[in-house]
Amino acid sequence: MSSSPQTPMEAPAPGGNAIVFDNVSMTFPDGTEGLKGTDLAIRPGEFVSVVGPSGCGKSTLLKVASGLVRHTGGEVWVDRAQLGYTFQDATLLPWRKVIDNVALLMELRGYPAAERRRIAQEKIELVGLKGFENSYPQRLSGGMKMRASLARSLALNPAVFMFDEPFGALDEITRERLNDEVIEFYTREGFTGIFITHSIPEAVYMSSKVVVMSARPGRIVAQFDIPFAYPRHPDLRYEPEFSKLSGEVSKALRAAIEG
Repeated sequence: MSSSPQTPMEAPAPGGNAIVFDNVSMTFPDGTEGLKGTDLAIRPGEFVSVVGPSGCGKSTLLKVASGLVRHTGGEVWVDRAQLGYTFQDATLLPWRKVIDNVALLMELRGYPAAERRRIAQEKIELVGLKGFENSYPQRLSGGMKMRASLARSLALNPAVFMFDEPFGALDEITRERLNDEVIEFYTREGFTGIFITHSIPEAVYMSSKVVVMSARPGRIVAQFDIPFAYPRHPDLRYEPEFSKLSGEVSKALRAAIEG
């Protein structure tokens, strides 16, 4: 295993996968091991949620895949040419109106002004923010800010979309509504998704696969294929099969915490 900093490979991933982590490790400068021996393969079009104990390296996994941090061992393959990333906070620029925040990534990539305004307006309407184009972030609720953040990433038509626990600070009703909206985007756009969450019901409801990470240093210790078809109705959360599968994921997570 190499000890020099690595960057994700942008060549096609092995086995026809969209994303591959092969024996990936991440040791921080202070010696803390964030990831160790992490293996995960994600097929094109899969929506994979990652759950695990606090501090186990879930967010580090995304940052390694996106290139925000460099892993220190193993290999990562991911197509970063069309990558969307939504952080735990909406990260909107307070001095820019909603439409200008949504257009920001396109502006940085050199899209012509007329094109980025057209696309920004289209995505604003898609996430249900029509009428707030000229509002500043301080006028928006938490859920509206997160919608604007989603619109900003959707503007690039991402082939791979990474979600770093974006709804953790929202109330339950807003969170569930946004779950449904992300599922709608996913079924419409067909991107490959990685979703970090502490909520097992959220993971099971949204995903085609749920993976469980161990305590730090993080590695994948369990995987669950989710059998429910898309699109998903909110009442699915109350079905016996849903409760049973959530319980199985919870049991695996408890075993990961207890070692």
